[in-house]
Amino acid sequence: MTIPTYMGLNTALSGLEAAQAAIDTTGQNIANADTPGYSRQRVNMTERSQLTIPALSSYTGDGSQFGTGVDITSITRIRDQFLDSQYRSQNTTENGDNTSSTILSQVQAGLAEPSTTGLSHGLDQFFTDWSTLAAHPTDAGAQQAVMGDGANVADQLNTLGGQLKTLESQVSDQYNTLTDPTSGAVANDANQIAQLNTQIAQTQAAGIDANALEDQRDNVIDDLSQYSNVNVTTQANGMVNVSFGKAAIAAQNGTADSTPLVNGGSVDLTDNLTEANLSGAGGTLGSLLSLHDATAGTGQIDNYMTTLNSVASQLVSTVNDAISGADASGPSATPFFDPTGTTAATIAVNPSLSASSTTPPYTTAEANAVAGLSGGAAQQTYNAFVTQVGSQVQSAQNSQQTAQSLLTAIGNQRQSISGVSLDEEMTNLIQFQQAYQASARVMSTINDTIGTLLSMVASG
Repeated sequence: MTIPTYMGLNTALSGLEAAQAAIDTTGQNIANADTPGYSRQRVNMTERSQLTIPALSSYTGDGSQFGTGVDITSITRIRDQFLDSQYRSQNTTENGDNTSSTILSQVQAGLAEPSTTGLSHGLDQFFTDWSTLAAHPTDAGAQQAVMGDGANVADQLNTLGGQLKTLESQVSDQYNTLTDPTSGAVANDANQIAQLNTQIAQTQAAGIDANALEDQRDNVIDDLSQYSNVNVTTQANGMVNVSFGKAAIAAQNGTADSTPLVNGGSVDLTDNLTEANLSGAGGTLGSLLSLHDATAGTGQIDNYMTTLNSVASQLVSTVNDAISGADASGPSATPFFDPTGTTAATIAVNPSLSASSTTPPYTTAEANAVAGLSGGAAQQTYNAFVTQVGSQVQSAQNSQQTAQSLLTAIGNQRQSISGVSLDEEMTNLIQFQQAYQASARVMSTINDTIGTLLSMVASG
């Protein structure tokens, strides 16, 4: 028994096809070298089952097995799931730190400290004016300075309070926009992942590689990770389940998520976009909630507002009390600040004072009593507040810079595995080209051999 001629041709043909597939895949990699989110691809090959031909005495005596070529089993993406997970986790951290840093920096900028336009300078000038008034209680200029700088301090507190309220509203609006179940960024990403899940499962069920679809899905999951923690679990059919927020943290720690954000082709926004699931988690949403917790009123901006209100309340009470208790006029002395305005938003100079233009509103004793408040409770509270904000801004900026450096490092490491190296692809191209040429040479040799045999038969 002889070896069928077609077997050698088929073996060479399989080599040609495998080399051509590898060349085509290399070309695809090179073409997408600069495509964001593209994962380089590789052709997976396996040896075909060998053919057993018995009684080949002329070759091996009792028989032997002969190779039949190579099969292309799949074309797969080169990914490292561990690095994907690390990248997304760090992306969550970096975006959370960046959100906090950006918003806290706005608070610090609004304080304008230290500067001649800041409240600290305004308070210093206000109490200095009272010292001047104590020395010259009938001086109209001294009286006007107290009135003017007192109104300026009240206006500054009004402005700072208004800025915090505006910022609080902006934070709330940003959170509500991102978590809108109809058009929010989280909902959009979740719906895209679910749609891609369905397409990937259908494609793979048809025996077709879904590399491009899987790249798209990974890119969307990367985007989703900026908003809060994510945990990805792959199903046998190619779909993924994506847990979100605190549920993702629990899933990473081994607790099964009964209501993932994305479960195959379905999306659950009701259970996942709640403050209970997102508060205390990372990412942009976690930071927004830590800055302004609308439900509990315990966010950082709320705390800042409470402190500013304390400054206003302390200023109103201490100044008015100093005036009323300074001398025999006692409680009959006109309060400098409106007693009903005890918050940053409502503090104001007593409107009844504006009409007092001929009679000095305060005695030397009263002016001295107020001047003695310089460096007191209101200023101490405000100075501590400025220091607190500055410290928190610096901490947030440092955290963001560290997180950004780590994100870049992990991204580079991930890219070194999944990204396209043109040097490597050119090396592969030469290798696959030579493999193709070698298979073609085998086929040509077999063809020449067959031609020689046919010539011999014809001439015989």
